[in-house]
Amino acid sequence: MLLCPVRGCHLPLTREEKRLVCERAHSFDVSRRGYVNLLQPQDKRSKHPGDTEEAVAGRMRVHDLGLTVPLLRGIEEMVQPTHKDVVLDAGCGDGFYLGRMVREHGISAHGVDISTEAIEAAAKRYPHCEWIVANADRFIPYADHSFSLALSITGRMNPAEFKRVLKFHSRLLVAIPAPDDLIELRSEGRDRAERTIAEFAPLFELKTQRRITTHADLDAAAVIGLRHAIYRPLSDEPPKAMRVTFSLDCFLFA
Repeated sequence: MLLCPVRGCHLPLTREEKRLVCERAHSFDVSRRGYVNLLQPQDKRSKHPGDTEEAVAGRMRVHDLGLTVPLLRGIEEMVQPTHKDVVLDAGCGDGFYLGRMVREHGISAHGVDISTEAIEAAAKRYPHCEWIVANADRFIPYADHSFSLALSITGRMNPAEFKRVLKFHSRLLVAIPAPDDLIELRSEGRDRAERTIAEFAPLFELKTQRRITTHADLDAAAVIGLRHAIYRPLSDEPPKAMRVTFSLDCFLFA
């Protein structure tokens, strides 16, 4: 399923011991964690693109507290995953949503993220998934019609590439932060629902739209982790326990 990411190549990659190689001899090592870094130099905007190690750790602490499980359950209700599904998560981060779907539904799972730190964490925690470092904004390194379900959960939005890698009569779940997401830690966000629907409308049909919202009481330590996860610097005052809103606007396309 994997394609060579080198510009002008995009030939299939095959496994040779601890590396992947295409017919033009472009080669990519498989890490000791099992993931593959296919990110090309021209696809980077910085030396270390994507989430930092600190942000990944903060987000994982939030997941470990169970705060995002209600969001996962709402997404599962919309996409109805089964063991027959071959699933792509574009912008998978630390792999929470995809990894949990593997454990609970037996899907075939493939996650892509631009952050090596995020993919390293995902591969360590969820070894039964395929994890790839790549820039899904530019090119999703998979063959045409590879997936029955694609996820973009506050992640990458590349309609043309999603259309290419999805099978016919498949599903695409796009989730974006709702205006009230984490409103206690930052000002109210913009309502981007109409813009998101318009972005996908030329290639996909909207089937379902839903806002998934949950609230959680966080102690001071959890607030610190959450601030790291969303790149909100700590103030001079000691962090306090607070009630926080998690909210996603979700769109199921076909």
